[in-house]
Amino acid sequence: MNSVNVAVVYYSATGHVAEIARELADTAEKSGAEVRLRRVAELAPREVVESQPAWAANDAATADIPLAAVEDVLWADAVLFGSPTRFGNVAAQLKQFLDTLGGAWKKGELADKVYSAFTSTGSPHGGNESTLLALMHSFHHFGGIVVAPGFTHPDKFADGNPYGTAHHDAGGTLPVGDVTRNAARVQAERVVRIARALTKAAL
Repeated sequence: MNSVNVAVVYYSATGHVAEIARELADTAEKSGAEVRLRRVAELAPREVVESQPAWAANDAATADIPLAAVEDVLWADAVLFGSPTRFGNVAAQLKQFLDTLGGAWKKGELADKVYSAFTSTGSPHGGNESTLLALMHSFHHFGGIVVAPGFTHPDKFADGNPYGTAHHDAGGTLPVGDVTRNAARVQAERVVRIARALTKAAL
């Protein structure tokens, strides 16, 4: 079985996207991939983070996860990007990281990789699909191969989102549960399988 490198790069404020990221990373690893789990830098002022208990708790709980670098994306055969929704769009923290990829994009170094996306929102229809599609806009500009989970497994019909994995936290009261975790596993397994087939074909 040929080796596949998978990077899971995310931003999370209160921890829901971080939990999905861990599920994706764990599943990719169990599927035989080499995995890098990376968070992007926080841009909010320290006092703002510390003024909100859930935000401060997640910041402390994920402090040991390395910060994402351009090299992590270059290393990867497949990249899963995750962000909470911000008015139906990508959070500024992840967008700032995407903007640092300009030099690599100009050299064509982001092309021909597999890309996929995940998100979390405050309500079931709080912008999750538009956030996933917004991330895909960048993937198309990269010349990437977009691998959405689609409705390819019963767990995706339960999750109800063909574009990626999406959790809704009901205003911060609903933890990441089995429906979301199962959907994340389907997505990660599909990403690894397709990335492996592509890397094997390129040998």
